[in-house]
Amino acid sequence: MNLPARVINILIVEDELLIAKNLSQKLEKLGYKIADIVSSGADAIQRAGEIKPDLILMDIVIKGEIDGIETAGIIHQELEIPIIYTTAYADDETLQRAENTGSYGYLLKPFKERELHATIKIALSKHQEAVRMQKLIALAAAQSENRSRFISMAYHDLNTPLTTIQLSAEMLENSELQRTPGTTNKNVDRIKKAVSNMSELLDEILMLSKAESGKLSLNLNPVNVIDLCKSILEELQPIATQKHFLNFRTQIEDWPANLDAKLLHHLLTNLLSNAIKYSPNGGTVSLELSCENQQIIFGVRDEGIGMTPEYQGRLFQQFERGANVGNIKGSGLGLCIVKHIVDLHGGTISVESAIGKGTTFIVALPFLSH
Repeated sequence: MNLPARVINILIVEDELLIAKNLSQKLEKLGYKIADIVSSGADAIQRAGEIKPDLILMDIVIKGEIDGIETAGIIHQELEIPIIYTTAYADDETLQRAENTGSYGYLLKPFKERELHATIKIALSKHQEAVRMQKLIALAAAQSENRSRFISMAYHDLNTPLTTIQLSAEMLENSELQRTPGTTNKNVDRIKKAVSNMSELLDEILMLSKAESGKLSLNLNPVNVIDLCKSILEELQPIATQKHFLNFRTQIEDWPANLDAKLLHHLLTNLLSNAIKYSPNGGTVSLELSCENQQIIFGVRDEGIGMTPEYQGRLFQQFERGANVGNIKGSGLGLCIVKHIVDLHGGTISVESAIGKGTTFIVALPFLSH
């Protein structure tokens, strides 16, 4: 992880002049160049746009009508400049706000040269990694009719967990020094969740790419669907809250169906995880299995927020999300992939839903019993 050969320009946002001067001296001693020192959010936004520094060290408590976190959020939306927060304390609420603005690190006062240098190097390296990822996504989506939306949404969903990983890792490092009770476990949980979110998104992008290019193929083998359904529900139990009740119902006996087990696992996992996710107040999430007219039929029912008739007509299009999802995160790719899997099997998928009354998906796939 090496710094670029050129001198790195840093904008310092700090309302305590003595602290700013001390920080400036430390940075210059480490070989960095101070582009400017400002004390308010408005000045920070203006100077960032004018001089476009390589990095911003942003104090959370600064002069003016907006604090450092709000200032960083505005800069993050308008300019691709990595930001490291500086503060004298690090409570959970502040950390959560910081995570949502695209921060690349978190430094506790008083500053130590070794931690300062290491955090800056990590931030610059991760920013370069994010830029490279953005270019790769743009290249992969170049032939897509929806490439502008794809790039925007995919980059945001990739960049957000990446930022969380970095911020949590920095906090974890600091917590080892500060020995704050409970901090380490919370940050480890954030890291695991962020990595999981990124992994799932990358898997969806890869699968969608294969499906659209005709490279997603069926690998048909006898599958015990009852065992598969039970296994999937067990896997999803950890993401359900105490208010959720996962239920499996079937009236058929154990028998194999000729299906693609891997794709079927992805299909059911997606529908069931959505049922849990879009039922924020809990309720019963049911997986029902039946057989009719040489078809195996899966029903996934929830008691969640539901969807409008207008949205149901666009349900399986890329990037489509309901207007009522609020802060519930999602890429808008999952159901598009589900539709591809159903089509590959020669099956059908339908949905019944109403706002506030839940949603039911019915998937019917042809099979050959053995």
